[in-house]
Amino acid sequence: MKSILSWFVLIVSIAVIVSSCSEKEESTTTATAIPITTTTDTTAPIISEVTAVTTPTNDFTPNYTFTSDEAGTITYGGSCSSSTTSATTGNNSITFTSLNDGTTYSNCTLIVTDSAGNASNTLAITSFTIDTSPGVFVAGGETGNIVRSTDNGSSWDNATSPTNQKITEVTFGNNTFVASANSGRIVRSTDNGSSFNYVTDPTNENLYAVTFGNSTFVAVGGATTGNIVRSTDNGSSFDNATYPTTSFLYGVTFGNNTFVAVGATTSILRSTDNGSSWDNVSTSTQVLNAVTFGNNTFVAVGRVGHIVRSTDNGSSFENVTSPTGERIYEVTFGNNTFVAVAGNGNILRSTDNGSTWDNATSPTAYGLKGVTFGHNTFVAVGDNGTIVRSTDNGSSFDNATSPTLKYLYGVGF
Repeated sequence: MKSILSWFVLIVSIAVIVSSCSEKEESTTTATAIPITTTTDTTAPIISEVTAVTTPTNDFTPNYTFTSDEAGTITYGGSCSSSTTSATTGNNSITFTSLNDGTTYSNCTLIVTDSAGNASNTLAITSFTIDTSPGVFVAGGETGNIVRSTDNGSSWDNATSPTNQKITEVTFGNNTFVASANSGRIVRSTDNGSSFNYVTDPTNENLYAVTFGNSTFVAVGGATTGNIVRSTDNGSSFDNATYPTTSFLYGVTFGNNTFVAVGATTSILRSTDNGSSWDNVSTSTQVLNAVTFGNNTFVAVGRVGHIVRSTDNGSSFENVTSPTGERIYEVTFGNNTFVAVAGNGNILRSTDNGSTWDNATSPTAYGLKGVTFGHNTFVAVGDNGTIVRSTDNGSSFDNATSPTLKYLYGVGF
């Protein structure tokens, strides 16, 4: 009996010891556990436009490029949509779902939402128009000669001109063509360039260039002094603007709510108040003949092949390597491509926002004085009535039939 009791006591003692060790181990494990800390992502993506849709365009499914600093899901707003619903970090190229001819798309937006549910800023897509009609090209030149094309620059006819002064440039805005000319002459057309009439202008100085932006036409020039005039009534009448130079101005353009003018003293002017007043913002080592805007970049061209560009809204300009030593007369932008024309039939193009340039194939040795873009076509004009055109994004040009042998200096669409 005593033996049985002894074994029972031993077994109970062992059980107590094991239980105690188990509790001690569990207590030790619990005491040394490391708590898990979670971080909530509250940073929203930032998106911005890289490449706008060319306008007007005859592409019913145009491409558009934007950049995002985070990956995420794309939400479309307004009248535009796309089958692409995911964004990656960096540049994103999307193709809009089939759009309607004759429609201007001005309410389209994008938002990118990251995996944590943070929504980006709302990106307003730059307004663009779908237009499959050929449109109208109008060119002007020597002794007031005006010609026009309604078949995408293939063939041309003479239009009615009210002046015998040299026409230097042609632009289009608010369904109106406006042309600048020598002796302060300005003419306009509201019938697609079929006929032109004089408008009221405040100067007798030569006007070398004209442009349109923010419902305002601006023309620049000079003969005895520099000159800038502007119109806010659709080109019906012009008034003098305030400007800080007495030197001739040869080129003017509009972009990002800013007018930029270039000229003879190598100074570069700009206006951020719709052309009312102007300031000197930069200089060039050469005289500049023309300036244009595209993809948030201003590009100006001039003598001995000089090219400069600005990516800070015209505040400062940098030199760019040029493939020619010829005087460059004019530059334009379309389909993400800059095209410039020069003496001896030289044509230059850039597809990287004006950073680098190459020679395009030209069918002429005549000097080319003006160039423009419209309906996926580049058209250039020049000496002896020369007209050339490109439908392959400015890579190569062919001769078009011209109705004149007079020099042509400017062309608009």
